[in-house]
Amino acid sequence: MEPESQEDSAVDAANGDTRHADKMRKKQAARTAIMATKTREQGLLIVHTGKGKGKTSAALGMVVRAIGHGMKVGVVQFVKGAMTTGEKAVFGAFPDSVEFKPMGEGFTWDTQDRARDIAVTRAAWEEVKRMISDPSYHMVLADELNIALRYDYLPLDEVLEVVSARGEMKHVIVTGRNAPEALIEAADLVTEMTMVKHPFRSGVKAQKGIEF
Repeated sequence: MEPESQEDSAVDAANGDTRHADKMRKKQAARTAIMATKTREQGLLIVHTGKGKGKTSAALGMVVRAIGHGMKVGVVQFVKGAMTTGEKAVFGAFPDSVEFKPMGEGFTWDTQDRARDIAVTRAAWEEVKRMISDPSYHMVLADELNIALRYDYLPLDEVLEVVSARGEMKHVIVTGRNAPEALIEAADLVTEMTMVKHPFRSGVKAQKGIEF
């Protein structure tokens, strides 16, 4: 078999480019047709759950996007509060755009006081309710609310009632492991973070800029 000449190689490359362009044109046409059917806007109930890292991080990314669009956002953290986080420093620079309230006192195994945990959770939930009912907020993040629900610190029926009654264009984000099935069912967007690998299992502690 004779070796392929430079001219043959150039022809093959050109044919490959043509096939790729044809394939992309078909994909573009199909995508355009799909997008043409998506005409509705609405406020979303969004749930980030699962054992993998990234639930709060992804939600905070949405908060940043909302700020960039001039939207007002309320953030209530049900566990964090006893620690200094990078997000607190960042959002403090946008007081007119974000009301940031870390109201937790740590994990329940740290506090070891169920009655106090319930009281702190109730106070945080009242803030979430206030923000959801206030039409000036475009987005509300209830960070680690699923943990409070898992330990029965709040009635699930009450939470479902409040998030279901949100304004038509209001987004509500709920994060935390073990999201209740009823909340998942009520949500418009659910993402489950799956842990494939985590440095904690290799002896690496939580680090600034990564976990907090």
